[in-house]
Amino acid sequence: MTRWAMVADLRRCVGCQTCTAACKVTNATPPGVQWRRVLDMEFGEYPNVRRAFVPVGCQHCDDPPCAQVCPTTATKKRADGIVTMDYDLCIGCAYCAVSCPYQARYRTLRATFAYGEPIESEAQTLDESRIAVATKCTFCVDTIDAGLAQGLKPGVDPEATPACVNACIAKAMAFGDLDDPDSNVSKLIAENEHFRMHEELGTGPGVYYLWDRSGT
Repeated sequence: MTRWAMVADLRRCVGCQTCTAACKVTNATPPGVQWRRVLDMEFGEYPNVRRAFVPVGCQHCDDPPCAQVCPTTATKKRADGIVTMDYDLCIGCAYCAVSCPYQARYRTLRATFAYGEPIESEAQTLDESRIAVATKCTFCVDTIDAGLAQGLKPGVDPEATPACVNACIAKAMAFGDLDDPDSNVSKLIAENEHFRMHEELGTGPGVYYLWDRSGT
């Protein structure tokens, strides 16, 4: 089997938001919609304060709450772990947005543009099928599927890897198959202390955060 997952190394992330920009350009999301964003967080008490930058987005859960509440099955989890959206089936009820504990769902009720009227690039990338429906990060599933069809390896070959991972200037993000013990993500998780967001909810997030070497 295959279980696609993402790893974010919090020791390396510099908060540059390049992943956010790459996601926005690749997916042509409207103003205010960020499928990939980076939180700027501080921990501790003065003078022992630490700062961390945390990339967040859809966690592609093993048991996604959004899929459970979707009345039309527009939200589905594939066998490889990717949670997808079928815009033709979505009725825009936003139940998924309410149920998502990661605030990773968006609904754009009308087309909006950065400068009021669409510039040429916005007009070319406007996707009417994503108006008045729920949208989210899909791990760039079209890129993954197209790469696999060409015999490429997601997480290794850029042409088959999510845009945010390719764009990361600090190499803080990785993508790969958790079911392959020799994959980059499996090795990173095995060698480092890590956590997943809101694990206590039992959603089984597919995004892992590294924060220290194992055994240190």
